[in-house]
Amino acid sequence: MRQKIKVNKGTVQETLLLPLWGRAYETQKKNSRLIDEKAVEIIQAIDYDFSNIEKTQAMSQHGWVARSLHTDRTIREFIAIHPDATIVSIGCGLDTTFSRIDNGKIIFYELDLPDVIALRKNFYEDSDRHRSIASSFLDTEWFDQIEVRDGLLFVAGGVLMYFKEQQIKEFFIKAADYFKTCDFYFDSLSPMGLKIAKKQVLKKGGMGMSMDSSWGLKPVKSLEEWDKRIKVVSADSMFKGMYKALPFRTKILFTIPDLLGICSMVHMRIEASR
Repeated sequence: MRQKIKVNKGTVQETLLLPLWGRAYETQKKNSRLIDEKAVEIIQAIDYDFSNIEKTQAMSQHGWVARSLHTDRTIREFIAIHPDATIVSIGCGLDTTFSRIDNGKIIFYELDLPDVIALRKNFYEDSDRHRSIASSFLDTEWFDQIEVRDGLLFVAGGVLMYFKEQQIKEFFIKAADYFKTCDFYFDSLSPMGLKIAKKQVLKKGGMGMSMDSSWGLKPVKSLEEWDKRIKVVSADSMFKGMYKALPFRTKILFTIPDLLGICSMVHMRIEASR
């Protein structure tokens, strides 16, 4: 019997288990909104007690599923226009998006810190079109490794809000300088959303990660003030188009946060001509 893989508690590695569990849990529901067999496979191979997450994260689980559904849809729309596109998953963690959206042509990069990439290698092997890069996304020397043939889309889920606003601004500007034209799709939290995430997700989930120096974005359009090349294509509430599949009580609970713009799915484009 294969020995299970350990994950270090109180580290970034531990936080990446949250959305992974969310997708695996959803997959095993009777009327699942998302099928992610790879997430189930990984969960079963990890030595970690998920009982506390299951007890405390029933509401957050809907958010992790919604984020994946939005991201999958956006990538599919992008590669419908750019069949040979390059997709870069920033802070990929144990993300399984490639397994769900691959069209047989795209190049998909998984980017994360060396210890996370080492963990991923227990479950994935690099190939010509599915490649891993061990680096902080802020250390932009990795830009040189990205092969772009037909459109470039960066995606990031549950990542950017952990960093300072100035760090994110500088990263976007460096990407604009280097790639000239590219798209970004990511989730953002408002300042109020950061407080909720810290209390309801990390603390209740028993995780020691801090969000004290995090980036709260509101309004989303303020991104365009950072650089004239930045354009906000869309900014939708997390549960836009998702309410039909939610239990009635959950729908009510999520209506107010959605109206307040606590968590948004942001599609941002960088264009050299702007």
